[in-house]
Amino acid sequence: MVKLLFLGDIVGRSGREAVQKHLPGLRKTLGLDFVVANGENAAGGFGITDKIAAELYAAGVDCVTTGNHVWDQRELMLTIDRDPKLLRPLNFPKGTPGKGSGVYRLPNGRTILVANVMTRLFMDPLDDPFAGVEALLAQNKLGPQGHAAILLDVHGEATSEKYALGHLSDGRASLVVGSHSHVPTADAQVLTGGTGYQTDAGMCGDYDSVIGMKKEAAVQRFVRKMPGERLTPAEGEGTLCAIYAEIADNGLATRVAPVRAGGRLIPAMP
Repeated sequence: MVKLLFLGDIVGRSGREAVQKHLPGLRKTLGLDFVVANGENAAGGFGITDKIAAELYAAGVDCVTTGNHVWDQRELMLTIDRDPKLLRPLNFPKGTPGKGSGVYRLPNGRTILVANVMTRLFMDPLDDPFAGVEALLAQNKLGPQGHAAILLDVHGEATSEKYALGHLSDGRASLVVGSHSHVPTADAQVLTGGTGYQTDAGMCGDYDSVIGMKKEAAVQRFVRKMPGERLTPAEGEGTLCAIYAEIADNGLATRVAPVRAGGRLIPAMP
């Protein structure tokens, strides 16, 4: 059995501190084999830096995915190729720096494939995410002759599009988890073909906020319909939000469950 944890979007210092506080204990308590985190909002709410990625690795994260904010810290375009554990969506155009998937070694000696894809509805449209995922899964198999696990981070706005990608991957991926909305959904399940699924893992950050940003400035943008002060991350105690999965020897999920620790949300443990 392989035990996986996917951490939702890490937002600002509050989110990073929640990961640093809770993840080491979770790795031990749950006996985790591999941890993936979406880090695209880790640097002040906008993007990620090499330094912050290194801090996440030190806290127990094995691989970092991103999304539409991946290039907000422009220097990452020059350095992402040096970090094999830091991914950007696989459906960026050919020639974009970085890579959209990676293969990593598990403690049992087998491999896990982690992939990152960005949807198109209500997002900055990239290449077809369905074609990209289909091509990736056609080339990478689960089970004794393939990978011990395949994890897909679907970064997107529309729940329907995330579900469609989940069903496209059903029986061919171990865990498909959505990111981007910063709100944890209540639909953790094992799909009929054996793929673990949740539409959005939520965020690691301060929930006394508007999706991680200070609530006063965010509210005024809606009230006044005019540009206001720059949005900045809320600074209260963060909640770590994640999804836990147990993967059988055939690479399919036998159990998925939400994980929440710290901050304002009701705690949850498998």
